[in-house]
Amino acid sequence: MSPEEPRITREEVEHVARLARLELSPAEKERMRIQLDGILGYIEKLREVDVTGVEPTTHVIPLVNVMREDEVRPSYPVDAMLANAPEPEGDCFRVPKILEE
Repeated sequence: MSPEEPRITREEVEHVARLARLELSPAEKERMRIQLDGILGYIEKLREVDVTGVEPTTHVIPLVNVMREDEVRPSYPVDAMLANAPEPEGDCFRVPKILEE
């Protein structure tokens, strides 16, 4: 494919826009065609890169879990939790039935 030949046509942009339920003006369609063409050109360049011996990764830097450890702690007092409940039932919240059996 020559550099001047577009990788994506206006009709393909219109088809994708229709699938995505987007209404684009003629100027937006042309801008989108140019942008998508650039993205496809970049993908072609990436395909030329020799990745022999490169291990696949999900992240470029190692991730560390930033969550705290799970610890057993006393829970919030039941009386305080139910204090503003409109219709508590025992130690539970009473909610309207939403599913039929």
